[in-house]
Amino acid sequence: MEQIIYDYVVANYKHAEKAFERFGVSPKASLSQGAMESDWGRSGIAIKAKNLFGMTAFGKPNEFWNGEYITASTGLKFRKYTSVENSFMDFARLISTNYKAAASVSNDVAKYAKAIAYSPYISEVNGDNRPNYENGIIARYNAIVTTFLKKKLTLPLLGIVPVVK
Repeated sequence: MEQIIYDYVVANYKHAEKAFERFGVSPKASLSQGAMESDWGRSGIAIKAKNLFGMTAFGKPNEFWNGEYITASTGLKFRKYTSVENSFMDFARLISTNYKAAASVSNDVAKYAKAIAYSPYISEVNGDNRPNYENGIIARYNAIVTTFLKKKLTLPLLGIVPVVK
């Protein structure tokens, strides 16, 4: 599992950093939430649609999403991106625009996880579980931290300090 986590972070850190520079959503938050939503980039939607955040195909196209989508076996429509970078950018755009309270604490993974899990971003109607979602983001962040500590590696902006809840 360590190699999967390492590969995910190395492949996506530059996208998270670019999204942070433009929209202010910390790479800690976006990498952790993306890891949870996409099973470390291995989910069908991540692979087929370059969509690491499970972003549904609602709303108007924007500079990062051209309106294309794929339909999952559940019938839900998910955004299809031309690049993984666009997935990170669109996600950070959404969080910084519609979930400002979460975006403002995104450098603190525990605070961010709680803010996003208990916001309208999560819907019990879709079967989401707020405590599980919150804990899932924190667990992915801690897995990233543990993996990089074991390898004695760091990346700027990740703050290699496990979150204790």
